[in-house]
Amino acid sequence: MLVAMGYPRGYTVDPNVPGFYHCVSRCVRRAWLCGEDPVSGRNFDHRRDWVEARLVDLAESFAVGLYAWAVMSNHTHVVLRIDPRMPQTWSDEEVAVRWVRLTRTLVSKRDYDVDRRTRTLLEQPKQLEEVRTRLGSLSWFMRFLNECIARQANAEDECTGRFWEGRFKCQVLLDEQAVLACMAYVDLNPIRAGLADDLMGSDFTTIQRRLRRIERKPDHADTRLAAMAGQRAVAAPDITVRAYVELVEWTGRISRPDKRGAIDVKTPSALDRIRGSPDWWRGCVLSIEAVFRSAVGTPTSLRAHAAATGRRYLRGLQAA
Repeated sequence: MLVAMGYPRGYTVDPNVPGFYHCVSRCVRRAWLCGEDPVSGRNFDHRRDWVEARLVDLAESFAVGLYAWAVMSNHTHVVLRIDPRMPQTWSDEEVAVRWVRLTRTLVSKRDYDVDRRTRTLLEQPKQLEEVRTRLGSLSWFMRFLNECIARQANAEDECTGRFWEGRFKCQVLLDEQAVLACMAYVDLNPIRAGLADDLMGSDFTTIQRRLRRIERKPDHADTRLAAMAGQRAVAAPDITVRAYVELVEWTGRISRPDKRGAIDVKTPSALDRIRGSPDWWRGCVLSIEAVFRSAVGTPTSLRAHAAATGRRYLRGLQAA
């Protein structure tokens, strides 16, 4: 379900075509992004709030839908769908308002005048079109996410320099099976890392948010799986929230053989829906980053993607 490394980012991300992506950002310094740093003895759990809040905030400006995320001790995972065509349907005023809102933290409070900055942008057609393109760009979304967190962390650590390990890693998710497998992979990160025993205890993940929403509104379980933030009225895996939660819960049991009930002979119905055997699902979900590289999908999707990008083989074909 994935591609090889070492190829230009343009082979993975088509700036003109909507798509699902799995993005991973890792810290470069010894100090941790979040959690208890065993070196300095400091606790950085509050930074998890920074990342979650920033993700949700950015999704309100960009043409993006956030389907899964997990904020770990030294890295973050995000599964999202971005649509570069959507900003083309927005009015000039909406584009300007979104951009001014997005860049409000880059301007001093003394100089921050929403109406004035919006009018100024509307009077610059060339700049406005550039902004319109950026609002549908995956790279610009990740730039606004990581740069903000890096600035806050550097200020707190009283240091300067690189905070993230180079550019974010990116995998294109070519089909529904790939999207669901990657969402489950991200949602199960705390369980695989031994930081949580169950889904409800998986802090700073979307699966926890989905479960809490079901607690508040039980009927939500039978609605179609959708983005947790941002553009919700877009293409999404055609299963219910309940089916997805059951699938992730079952996968979590087999991912932790040391936990009671790890082997469950009753497989979730969602596996039949996406035409995947338990062994296939386990092999893909529990090692997506290791098995695949820059693309995830069925053999048919991988071969088509390889042909479209001028390659003869993509890593992960055998696993897929």
